[in-house]
Amino acid sequence: MEFELSSEQKEIQELALKFARNEMTPVSQQYDEEGKFPKEIFKKAWELGLINTCIPAEYGGTGFTALDSVVISEALAYGCMGMNTSFMANDLALLPIVLGGSDEQKKKFLTPFTEEFRIASFCLTEPGNGSDAAGIKTSLKDGGDHWILNGEKMWITNAGYADLFVVYATINPELKHKGITAVVVDAKTAGIEMGKKEDKMGHRSSDTRGIRFNNVKVPKENTLGKAGEGWAIAMNTLDHSRPLVASSALGGAQRAMELSINYSKERIQFGVPIAKHQAVQFMIAEMGMKIEAARLLTYKAAWMCDKGEKNSQIASYAKAFASDSCMQITTDAVQIYGGYGYSKEYPVEKLMRDAKLIQIYEGTSQIQRLVMARELLK
Repeated sequence: MEFELSSEQKEIQELALKFARNEMTPVSQQYDEEGKFPKEIFKKAWELGLINTCIPAEYGGTGFTALDSVVISEALAYGCMGMNTSFMANDLALLPIVLGGSDEQKKKFLTPFTEEFRIASFCLTEPGNGSDAAGIKTSLKDGGDHWILNGEKMWITNAGYADLFVVYATINPELKHKGITAVVVDAKTAGIEMGKKEDKMGHRSSDTRGIRFNNVKVPKENTLGKAGEGWAIAMNTLDHSRPLVASSALGGAQRAMELSINYSKERIQFGVPIAKHQAVQFMIAEMGMKIEAARLLTYKAAWMCDKGEKNSQIASYAKAFASDSCMQITTDAVQIYGGYGYSKEYPVEKLMRDAKLIQIYEGTSQIQRLVMARELLK
């Protein structure tokens, strides 16, 4: 058993942290206030090889492992959880192709993302179906050599800037999850209608929209796996992506703790730094304990992916524990800062707002507990 990162992983971690500190943190507040999409920063991260970490080397990718990807994501989230959501969304959208696509499809759809800066979106959630993903209404009708795609998706990250969508739709709603099919859709295809940019509480630099598909023609060769195999591909994708989401919570929590420690040593109350008061010490102790436990769970979930082991249970442990811990840690950071923590002039209120979403997207903390219970009761 080995708990130390390799020398290569430490190098890529340092590269990502340097990028986060130099390129993301200095402008994160501005991008948050303006709701500005970080396209230039996104591209710089791509140029450094910090984006699309799931693409295998044989298709032009970096060949990073799942654990490598988690280390990178944690470091980037330290810079800004909101920006990192957009960065991670590329992996979330490309993973179904990596996991469920044919060799020909991987060459066709993945290679362009290594040759030039491109953006992708994962389209599963609908206005009426979030946690109940098996109940999706978006439909695929047989049009001969193509599918006819109709329906609406909601809360789609990067939608307004995407070059490619991976869309989940059903060939027959009565089949429930057995009818769900995954298709790759060129964003320039006729019949795609983009919704307004959502005005969100946190992750404001990340572009989030609804999408409507109106009789969109999708070549059948763009089907991942066979018709009806989309659900299995989606669940396999989430097993791989949930450690990534957990790592984003880790990065935000780590920054909140460090800010809290530094501030508590500077803020004087009752004649001493508040770090001398046991009430504050206990909050900081809880932060450290939860971050360490969450990191071990997250790294293990990624390590299991790399070993080819089914990690649904551990991935849900990691995602729920890391996101719940991040919410508590950032809330306590605001408390430690006191009135200043509630002001937008200080960074912790943004961290608290950003933390909330990680408890919601890619399976709520409640859905994670359903997955855990299902696995434990088998």
